[in-house]
Amino acid sequence: MHKILNPILLVLMANQLVTGLVHRSLSREAFEFLHEGGGILLAVLAGVHLILNFGWVKASYFSKKSK
Repeated sequence: MHKILNPILLVLMANQLVTGLVHRSLSREAFEFLHEGGGILLAVLAGVHLILNFGWVKASYFSKKSK
């Protein structure tokens, strides 16, 4: 699942960067579809990514440190 999800997240982040930089060159409809729609999809898939990696997050940030 990660081999599919991670490249999609990379493309969506690149989409946000590029459409943010060239937003004046895009029509309003194109900007809404690419930037705003891509942003929503990016947020959803980032949440899925976090859920899939929650074991690592829990072990790295919420485990008790031994002294």
